Amino acid sequence: MPKPVTFDLVKKDAKTHARRGVVHTPHGDIQTPIFMPVGTQATVKAMTSRELKEIGSQIILSNTYHLHIRPGEDLIREAGGLHKFMSWDRPILTDSGGFQVFSLASLRKIKEEGVHFRSHLDGSKMFIGPETSMDIQQALGSDIAMAFDVCSPYPCDHRTAMEAMHRTHRWAQRCKQHHTREDQAVFGIVQGAFYEDLRIESAKVLADMDFPGYGIGGLSVGEPKPIMYGMLEAIMPYMPEHKPRYLMGVGSPDCLVEGVYRGVDMFDCVLATRVARNGTCFTDSGRLVIRNAQYARDFGPIEEGCDCYACQNYSRAYIRHLLKAGEITGGRLATIHNLRYLIRLMERIRKAIEEDRFEEFRRDFFNKYDMSRNF
Repeated sequence: MPKPVTFDLVKKDAKTHARRGVVHTPHGDIQTPIFMPVGTQATVKAMTSRELKEIGSQIILSNTYHLHIRPGEDLIREAGGLHKFMSWDRPILTDSGGFQVFSLASLRKIKEEGVHFRSHLDGSKMFIGPETSMDIQQALGSDIAMAFDVCSPYPCDHRTAMEAMHRTHRWAQRCKQHHTREDQAVFGIVQGAFYEDLRIESAKVLADMDFPGYGIGGLSVGEPKPIMYGMLEAIMPYMPEHKPRYLMGVGSPDCLVEGVYRGVDMFDCVLATRVARNGTCFTDSGRLVIRNAQYARDFGPIEEGCDCYACQNYSRAYIRHLLKAGEITGGRLATIHNLRYLIRLMERIRKAIEEDRFEEFRRDFFNKYDMSRNF
């Protein structure tokens, strides 16, 4: 039987570890490297499905934990699955809920069978384990489901990280054994916190399980960026070359460029939409806080040369006015810009890889990008 999700490695950059590929899914192809907007609760905040298509979104994420809590996977299955429920006919990836459950801290208790926790909404007792997560994601009907994993905090000691990693591996095997939906793929997740030996072990063990793709979890959780880059460099020689590599929860412009440089194919993060609602915008020069007084009479676009709807039609002064006045359109326009900026950044990266000039692209990007205005 053909696999529901496959990956073609189209080109490798001549001088770096950057890769150009295509992920084939039941709802269409995904050109990589790719940034994936996050639609945690079956919507990308402030965006409609039509607008997401207009800015070039190829795939979006939703979250197992949040959709299990509200409205529930049974209702979504009754609606015809997540694609029909949210009127999105392109690929969807669902996170397993592991990160959200483990971020509840005092509200949860980890056992071998899974995690017992209390709802962040009403405090009711709940449970998610590997099998439960697979059942929920199969009911949602995403193209790519993620294995249920243990996300270690930063910092943590080696023993804690090792125990979490071993449990992640056992849970990954259980997810694979329990999963039955033929039009959905399950990706394993590499863990190991901030220890190279554990990260390498995790990459090897999961590679032997032969998942169709691999997430890299437990990074971008508060550690300095050089540590994250070091972990990526350590594991890449052990990651299967002809499977997609997904760095979870990473989405600042500099991290996207540096992640691609180290061989990452897929990224996601809520940063773009979260900061937009507060009036912070992405640009090639770094962070731009459009609410600042200096933009009150600035009648230029958020960024010259940007092709997004906001930049093509509105000024910094107007968007600042909307945000200061509490008008929801201000946050929507900033969101459109930020998402389009990241999607366009990845388009530029893909073209640079195709033309064997990604190293030059990376150098030029950081020559212009002001790290003191980073996120």
